[in-house]
Amino acid sequence: MTTARLPRPAEPTAGGPDDTAAFRQRLLDGLAVSIAEVGYRTTTVADIVRRARTSRRTFYAHFSDKEACFVALLTAANAKMIREISAAVDARAPWATQVRQAIEAWIASAESAPAITVSWIRDVPALGAPARRLQRDTMESFIVMIQKLCDTEQWRSVRAAPVSRQLAIMLLGGLRELIAATVEDGGRVDDVTEVAVRASIALLGPGA
Repeated sequence: MTTARLPRPAEPTAGGPDDTAAFRQRLLDGLAVSIAEVGYRTTTVADIVRRARTSRRTFYAHFSDKEACFVALLTAANAKMIREISAAVDARAPWATQVRQAIEAWIASAESAPAITVSWIRDVPALGAPARRLQRDTMESFIVMIQKLCDTEQWRSVRAAPVSRQLAIMLLGGLRELIAATVEDGGRVDDVTEVAVRASIALLGPGA
């Protein structure tokens, strides 16, 4: 007895932009699954299209290579994280509460895709110019987010000056490395919530 094969999804046609976006998202999801299962460095274009249940032709209609797909995946993931952190902070709450809200949202976002979080931190520095440009642009977006979140009435009552770029970079670098090391050691991202809150309060609060 032969086993019936599931039909392959139809390839994208010259239909509407919704079809194109759907196939592109499937490829990004395929890469995300592959990173979680085997890591970015081991992943191939064949792995991505197999998990996306589409073809190489479809892949190359959207991305020039694996790195371009990775850059697109990380761009979307980081933009989503910034939106989630910003939305979680209540500007009317006491400043220390705002720190906890931001860190807990940050941790929750990283916890939702720990393999991608670690891959972003560990794999991007070794990639080409587009990935390094993404790294710089994303760092700038996070700096702007921190400075904006800390530029409210509650924060101005405890800080003598706005958060500097240097301080924001120190905070970002420390949180990123702490999260990556925790996941690589087999821990959960939310294991570091309390130490991350205390360190952020110490860096950003009165007397910082």
